Amino acid sequence: MKINELKKGMSNVSLRAKVIDISDKREVMTKYGRRSVADATLEDDTGQITLSLWGEQIKSISIGDTVSITGAFVTEFRDKLQISIPRSGRLVRE
Repeated sequence: MKINELKKGMSNVSLRAKVIDISDKREVMTKYGRRSVADATLEDDTGQITLSLWGEQIKSISIGDTVSITGAFVTEFRDKLQISIPRSGRLVRE
């Protein structure tokens, strides 16, 4: 699937894109307790989208990597689409 095809509410999304930026890690309080999160900006030939990285995912990729994502879902935060990977999904650096 391409980034420009993603719509809010989609699930079980598979995507291949390049990591062009990763924000600094921050601590947030979730219903599961305190967790680390960072935002990665992904890009393919159709556009860009933000990927939320949680915990160990933050260290698993770097700027410039090409990644494959499976089992993800699309949400909207502050009027921008973003993609998240649930525990059942996968993030793989190619």
